Amino acid sequence: MAALLAAVSVAACGESSSSQGQGGTVQGIAASQSAAANFPQAASTSLGKLKQQNQESVILAPSVSVFEPGTNRYGFALFDPAQKQIVGAPVALYTASRNGTNLRGPFIAHSESLEVAPQYASNTSSEDSAAAKSVYVANVNFAKAGKYQVVALAKLDGRTVLSSAFEAQVGQPGGPPKVGEAGPKVHTPTIDSVAGDVARISTRSPAATGLLTTDLFDVYGKAPVALLFATPALCQSRVCGPVVDVLEQARATDKNGKAAYITNEIYQENRVDRGLRSQPAAYGLPTEPWLFVLNDRGTVVERIEGAFSLGELRRAIAKAGG
Repeated sequence: MAALLAAVSVAACGESSSSQGQGGTVQGIAASQSAAANFPQAASTSLGKLKQQNQESVILAPSVSVFEPGTNRYGFALFDPAQKQIVGAPVALYTASRNGTNLRGPFIAHSESLEVAPQYASNTSSEDSAAAKSVYVANVNFAKAGKYQVVALAKLDGRTVLSSAFEAQVGQPGGPPKVGEAGPKVHTPTIDSVAGDVARISTRSPAATGLLTTDLFDVYGKAPVALLFATPALCQSRVCGPVVDVLEQARATDKNGKAAYITNEIYQENRVDRGLRSQPAAYGLPTEPWLFVLNDRGTVVERIEGAFSLGELRRAIAKAGG
């Protein structure tokens, strides 16, 4: 419980660039290479030089806390010293060992929008002026387990500025199930299981009832599943409301109809002081929200900590065979 609250207090995710990066296509790869040319290569500089040559005037706020050796989806926001969210800026991330050596990068970031069509936007999200609207995303590679420094370099108003450093602990034991592992087979609460008292299992206004009709236990190993752990009204990162909206739009507009879409609140009786519900505890969640996409064998094919876009969700479901 304490770990969850401590982690989400720094995992804020905010608005970012409105431009969309599409890695994996010819256009996306070319754009990424072009963008990388605009940032210094790690081989030609060092973390010390980056700090000497660029004013440290922005704050890096990751939406992620769990990392594995290899390539990781690194979601984050940037803020200026007045805590105003930075949007529309070209950004790259760099990693270094804890002592500042072994600089790697640039890892070019792009923006993923959290916007949904008006009919899928909840009151919970639309009435929260601080709710996240988009998230910067970069694919960051960590060579091995250990502690790293992560910094962002952003181009603002014709100048290049550096962010504060944020530590990443890579390769921690335990934690949520990894891609390639089986997701825990658990019962998730449904409207039927609470005799129609939807307020017991949803803090969203209005409740997304279509996400509360399927018990994971009943579809596990039989169909692809998008399982989202989030608590819209209690989320300290202000991300849960928007991503539940994203999940609801994905469910309502899924033309294949193969996948099940499930959302599960975080806290017992929807009260922080009552601790975690059994389902997020079984999945070993240190923060919220978390998305797990399972295939029809119950294997995790994608997991995302923090904010994600409709496009990211749809690609993950397609990967699961949905």
